[in-house]
Amino acid sequence: MKLFHVSLGWVTLVTMRYLPAIAALLLLPLVPATAQAAPAGTFYVTGVRTGLNVAQSGSGVALHRPKGNEDRQQWRLSDGRFENTDSPGQCITRQLTMGSCSQGDTVHAPVQFGDQWEFFGLGGESRWYLTPVQNQTSPAPADPRLDQMTFLTAHNAYANGVDGGFAPPFVNLAKNQTRGIVQQLNDGVRGFMLDIHQTADGAILCHNSCTLVSKPVALNVDVQRMVDFLKANRSEIVTVFLEDYVDANTLRAELRKVQGLNDVLYRAEGVQQNGWPTRSQMQGSGKRLIIFTDHGKDGREDSGVLYQKDWTVENYWSMGSGLGASDWSCYSRWDEKPLTATGGFQPLFVMNHFRDVPFTSTATADNGKLANRAQQFCQPAARKKPNFLAVDLYHLGGAAQAVSQLNAYVYRP
Repeated sequence: MKLFHVSLGWVTLVTMRYLPAIAALLLLPLVPATAQAAPAGTFYVTGVRTGLNVAQSGSGVALHRPKGNEDRQQWRLSDGRFENTDSPGQCITRQLTMGSCSQGDTVHAPVQFGDQWEFFGLGGESRWYLTPVQNQTSPAPADPRLDQMTFLTAHNAYANGVDGGFAPPFVNLAKNQTRGIVQQLNDGVRGFMLDIHQTADGAILCHNSCTLVSKPVALNVDVQRMVDFLKANRSEIVTVFLEDYVDANTLRAELRKVQGLNDVLYRAEGVQQNGWPTRSQMQGSGKRLIIFTDHGKDGREDSGVLYQKDWTVENYWSMGSGLGASDWSCYSRWDEKPLTATGGFQPLFVMNHFRDVPFTSTATADNGKLANRAQQFCQPAARKKPNFLAVDLYHLGGAAQAVSQLNAYVYRP
């Protein structure tokens, strides 16, 4: 008993003696790095919380939607000064106005927090990403992870006028695609955006309403086509994005009709802890069909569908009307989740690149600019490479070549 008390007193003495040091060690992860020089170069300055970029706005600065080099959003950093590339000699002052770079109050003291920085506060933002305007890339590995790959994706893949009807006859004219699902698969399409609506016959593919649709197609029909394709092509990976307007029981019943679905359905187990699998890992497991739903969580996840907001980021879907100039700004369609979001792992990036209404001439021109928008606008806005390039009339304008171009490299922000 005496020895116990002596030992206990010794432990208490040692503990009290070193308590300040122990406390300091425990607090180390919470203490930012010391102020240091920011990296020199030309950058986009992106808010961590909103994903918006610092842009010169008149004689001051403001947060704008990322828009590449079209909106005075590129900043040349040197010695703590932010010089706008469109206004040589003009820098951001500590009062968040634009002033001569020779002024002393244009020098900011940066503090680094991992891949984030603190310079100044603007619009409720105090933490910033510095993303190089010049893309930082390296060659793609022989066995890339899922988040390092890019897939050609058909927007409204079901609205093709080949497999069946998707809207009342007077609307069927506005086809997003002109080839059926089987042909899309054979052409290299690997992402499929599908709208499903509730009817007495189950989950039916259609626009807005299935009323008056001629020759409606059920979800299980198209998913079966994909499963059959995967079983015949063991190296391929396919992803489905459901714009989902059905109840959970209807979706479950629909998926139960698909023969062999569970043999290929990928459930993303362990991804949030370990990251996405490599291509060879997915091929080895045979689990090569991913199904996302945009419907709120209500138990349908037990069917193996993944709630999309948990696993992806996605830019706003429209570049404008079917005719005229396009809007290439690249910002999140979900205000609460910027394109730069991580959440402990790398979300997949769905890049939408289409208009309100699909016109052949416009889609051809837009698809011809797909790689440029992906690399110069959306990639820096998201600080990640697009994994799904979603287009109308995928066979026009060289969309497949843009996918090949992105698959040649991995991106480093």
